Amino acid sequence: MDTNDELRRLLKERGWSAYRLAVNSGLSESTIANILKRNNLPGINTLRSICDAFGMTLSQFFSEDEETKELLQAWATISAEQKQIITKLIKSMNTK
Repeated sequence: MDTNDELRRLLKERGWSAYRLAVNSGLSESTIANILKRNNLPGINTLRSICDAFGMTLSQFFSEDEETKELLQAWATISAEQKQIITKLIKSMNTK
């Protein structure tokens, strides 16, 4: 996966400008411009800020499987209690 291509895809998907990403991520416009125009690879902390702005985890960002992305997005929105219930359900399904 090309990190910068994925970033461009997410911007296009959301209809966001580089400026909006800068504002929502707390990063400078020059940082975003360097990534997008100069094709610089963002560092992990920069990428984490970008993912936070998009409301996603690093795992979601790097996942190439759409189904996995959807599951991770849903997981991020449920309560801790719901996560425990689902985890128990999955573990019970995996017993042999």
